[in-house]
Amino acid sequence: MEENKITIQDILALKGKRKITMLTAYDYPLASLIDNAGIDMILVGDSVANVVLGLDSTTKVGMTEMIHHAKAVTRAVKHALVIGDMPYESYQVNPADSVKNARRFIEEAKCDAVKLEWFDRCLEVTEQIIKTEIPVMGHIGLTPQTADKLGGFKVQGKDARTAKRLIEQALALEKLGCFSLVLECVPDKIAEMITKNLKIPTIGIGAGINCDGQVLVTHDLLGLFERFTPKFVKKYINLAPMISQAIEEYKKEVIEGKFPTKNHSFTIKEEELKKLG
Repeated sequence: MEENKITIQDILALKGKRKITMLTAYDYPLASLIDNAGIDMILVGDSVANVVLGLDSTTKVGMTEMIHHAKAVTRAVKHALVIGDMPYESYQVNPADSVKNARRFIEEAKCDAVKLEWFDRCLEVTEQIIKTEIPVMGHIGLTPQTADKLGGFKVQGKDARTAKRLIEQALALEKLGCFSLVLECVPDKIAEMITKNLKIPTIGIGAGINCDGQVLVTHDLLGLFERFTPKFVKKYINLAPMISQAIEEYKKEVIEGKFPTKNHSFTIKEEELKKLG
């Protein structure tokens, strides 16, 4: 293990000391940039379906895609804790295969932990995976893999009954041994209550300022995904038009014969050229 590699214990120790940072990555170049910036945790998210593969649902990626992208990320990362996002088919469709699939993220893709979204048999599956000593990050609130059962992509826990259920889910996952918990699209006051009730860190996405840390999809904050922008996303830069401008400039220079110049070309000595007749 790298000398400065962040561990599960390091993440647990940050609760109450400073905010925890987390971003998504799906390839070597972005993972390297994120790691070099000192981000604490990198999630190889099933959001790869939307922002990289052009699919309309995270349920449309499986273990083949997730392991492929996770391997690319872990090749780049020296310091951050890397978490593999368990895809829909790997534990919800086939709960019996959940341990085997979680182990693939650790042994094959070299991730440090896995993340599971809440579903009907979540506690059972989470317990099975943790028993094999694989660290698990929980995920409650809006769970995109089963959003259709939650009435679509909506804020969760907006009334006392559903908020109470979220608090119960959080406590149950902590009791099983989850090392942290993602709270997605949860009212800020409910997220604050959950954060104060738990000894493990909470990571918010659309859950207000009072979580122990925050996560965003990197393509969203960089302005690389233009199909839609959730309310909880802040674009720190809008790269898409900048990239388009560079590509258009390249196209123009090629058509006009301005690229490549001598500075971008290789030469051969005149005497060698003469030998060719």
